[in-house]
Amino acid sequence: MKTLVLLLLAVIAISATGLTGLAYAQSETVEVNNNSSMKLLGAGLAFGLAAAGAGIGLGQVGAAGLAVISENPALQSKVFIFVGMVESIAIYGIVMMFIILGQ
Repeated sequence: MKTLVLLLLAVIAISATGLTGLAYAQSETVEVNNNSSMKLLGAGLAFGLAAAGAGIGLGQVGAAGLAVISENPALQSKVFIFVGMVESIAIYGIVMMFIILGQ
């Protein structure tokens, strides 16, 4: 888990430092608008990290849920509620992505 967090932080740091400079392939008279690239980066990070978190959470909840259902099938509806709560994290990420791109 620590390595995943460190990897995500490294990717964020590298991408953030790479997109803040000027585009050297263009002449100096052309102004570079980094706002659109930052919107795309922010929208991608919002959805990507939310989907990754939902995937990790769903793996944990799904495994525990299957164990609970195999022992007591009457608890199946409660397991589905927990699975739905974890899936809502990805939906929040999609909503934030559309909010960022709409501005």
